[in-house]
Amino acid sequence: MHSYTIRIKRAVILALACAWMAATQAAPSPRTTIPLDSGWEFMRGDTSGAKTPVPARGAWAPVALPHTFNALDGTMSNPYRGPGWYRRTIMAPPEGSGRTWLEFDGAALSTDVWLNGAWVGRHEGGFARFRFDVTELLHPGANTLRVRVDNARQPDVAPLGGDYTLYGGLYRSVRLVTTADVHLDMQDHGGPGVYFSTPDATAQQTGLHWRARVANERARPQHVVVTARLRDADGNEAAAAQRSVLVPAHGVAAVDLDASLAAPHLWQGVADPYLYASEVTDPERGLLLNGRPYRVHGVNVHLTYVPGRGVAATDADIDADYRILGELGVTGLRYSHYQHNEHSYALADRMGLLVWTEVPLTAEVGASAAYAANAAAQARELVRQNFNHPSVFVWGLGNEIYKVDDTSARVLDALQRVVHDEDASRPTAYANCCAPIDGPQATHTDAIASNVYFGWYDHEFADLAPFLADNHARRPNTPEGLSEFGAGGSVLQQEETWKRPAAPSRWHPEQYQALYHEAAWRQIEAAPWLWSSFVWVGFDFPSSGRNEGDAPGINDKGLVTLDRKVRKDAYYWYQANWAKQPMVYITSRRVVRRTQADTEVKVYSNQPAVCAGRCGLRQARTGSRRGPAHRRTVWNGA
Repeated sequence: MHSYTIRIKRAVILALACAWMAATQAAPSPRTTIPLDSGWEFMRGDTSGAKTPVPARGAWAPVALPHTFNALDGTMSNPYRGPGWYRRTIMAPPEGSGRTWLEFDGAALSTDVWLNGAWVGRHEGGFARFRFDVTELLHPGANTLRVRVDNARQPDVAPLGGDYTLYGGLYRSVRLVTTADVHLDMQDHGGPGVYFSTPDATAQQTGLHWRARVANERARPQHVVVTARLRDADGNEAAAAQRSVLVPAHGVAAVDLDASLAAPHLWQGVADPYLYASEVTDPERGLLLNGRPYRVHGVNVHLTYVPGRGVAATDADIDADYRILGELGVTGLRYSHYQHNEHSYALADRMGLLVWTEVPLTAEVGASAAYAANAAAQARELVRQNFNHPSVFVWGLGNEIYKVDDTSARVLDALQRVVHDEDASRPTAYANCCAPIDGPQATHTDAIASNVYFGWYDHEFADLAPFLADNHARRPNTPEGLSEFGAGGSVLQQEETWKRPAAPSRWHPEQYQALYHEAAWRQIEAAPWLWSSFVWVGFDFPSSGRNEGDAPGINDKGLVTLDRKVRKDAYYWYQANWAKQPMVYITSRRVVRRTQADTEVKVYSNQPAVCAGRCGLRQARTGSRRGPAHRRTVWNGA
């Protein structure tokens, strides 16, 4: 075993409640939240020739959030990328309510906000939560809110490229939040203002540490008593801490509180997603969860797609996706290639899934100082907004940056510093492609992973194992994973006798995709040093630049179709290998035209024996199968 380890100590705010109270000279009013998802109108485009941006002339269309203006053209070759305008009326809270904030869960790609004709502010970045203080701009009664969202390529805003459609619009929820004048910092990069960790965690006892950022909007300093309470899954108080602090006028004070918890209930991934997790990455043994080897296997996921609505998905839509993933048997997910919404992380917490979540540095890095600043800002938002999620076990700093140069190195190094300044307890990782594992592009992060498609874009199926072994030999002291591997597959394209298709072609038979994954998983499973492996990809997704498989504008490497209606054969291969629920599945069931006199019957199952025929009477039986390589059974000559 090598000495290099990465320790992660996290606390779950999953089945726990973390209660905060701030006592000041005047009792603060409670925080209230008003959803703003209904009552919007939308207009696409600006007025041509205007000195400042104003909506295009024409009729406004009524819409509800979440909404994207690429719902219909997101899978076309040239989807609209430009400005879209939203407007609605909001009612001011009662006078004396404290501070009032507009909170956006995400809008792509840059967002400008006006209230009653006055410009409120701008946010650059399409995937993180952001807030604006609108207290001084509100009038009693009705107020007019206008929002301009622009998803055009912007040279100083990440991402600059990537193999996915960048949907524009207010595609996540918006709300009006009121707080007391003294509050947990609402301007903390969209974060909660309170961060919880478990230093020195063991099965016998763990330390508890809270850091709260308390903001004071008043003109005089305020004495504040901050109380932290930790509750177990039944609502009982498990630990508490309290501390007084003087918060300066119009300032912010950081408050640290500590406590301890005896005999903590450990968070054990999918087996027991409770309380907290302590993870260690070891280069020889892969990931250790609470001191035991833990296999992180799963899929990459883009934003949930809904036919007719694009990525304007509701929480119920996301829930449906995660039920499919839960039935697949994943233990981890890679959120590609950007921050996902709060609901997704909360689901992963409850399901016990480990999440790789990343900054949207894909394909290309900008050379300007403004771009570097924007990338750093998006990294800081990612960490602060998701620090308290136990499911997050690694921060990704980039994916497939093709140009190896000083600019890329400078930005990746800066992100490494930013993320470790924000969170020293979790490792960083980079998804490396098309460059050596020990090359300069792959050496900026704590851990590394590879995007490889042997048997699809290049090489052969059998080349994966030697590639993984060579990588491990080149960097034996660095945790190495597999961030992407996959092949295209269409449920509308079937063949009896397989042959390798050309990847960028209109022929992506389902059978070849399944064979690809059969070969890949056997080699991955034989490499215990891999700290993670993620199939590319869980679901087919929109990618406007593609023209392959059975439809243009779609990346069809998913294990499930774009509309979520069909689980492909490859889905069941992984279910046979990963899921605990008994299953059996006959492949190639969609081959309706058979020309061969004899046919092959192939079955995936996680059961010790599979039979064909009249089982229990006269049966053709495979016999006992004792290893994962035998989760595939074939009868020839049927």
